[in-house]
Amino acid sequence: MGKLFEVRFSGFPLDTFSLFCHSSAMNNSSFKVPVENRYLEDYEPGSVHEFGTIAVEEADIIEFARRFDPQIFHTVPQAARDTIYGGLIASGWHTASMMMRLFVDYYLSGIASLGSPGVDELRWKKPVRPGDALSLRVTVMETKRSRSKPDRGVLTSFIEVINQKHDVVMSMQAVNMLLCRQAS
Repeated sequence: MGKLFEVRFSGFPLDTFSLFCHSSAMNNSSFKVPVENRYLEDYEPGSVHEFGTIAVEEADIIEFARRFDPQIFHTVPQAARDTIYGGLIASGWHTASMMMRLFVDYYLSGIASLGSPGVDELRWKKPVRPGDALSLRVTVMETKRSRSKPDRGVLTSFIEVINQKHDVVMSMQAVNMLLCRQAS
């Protein structure tokens, strides 16, 4: 049985908006150290890692959208049936938030992360619907140590969010700054 995490978004009452993230058997990774001990050197270019699952609930879709993306196909299930989507779908920003939770829990080092200057090529490829279960596939594209600050470097990753049918529903390229285990 997986480990249960309760995730809450800032600004929501504690009893109103929660996502339940279940660690599942989908944890296919070649990392030699756990996420809490990773540094830039632990991310090998070309390696592919698969992580987690997060359940997508109708109430969470509606609550997130009411607060941050109040379009009818995200907020009103009955009216959403009459849109091009044929039913309620999650906001792309909600999908990105769920991706970020899995990314932080399973991939991005908690001790070495220095933040991100941004993302590139963010694409929402298929709608995310109530009842979906999302997982991540992350490919390490490149690591590059800084010449001017040798205690850190840049990690570039290609992230795919995958539903339970193995469809890619979102993809993006992330750039993260990380500390190195040893400055050279």
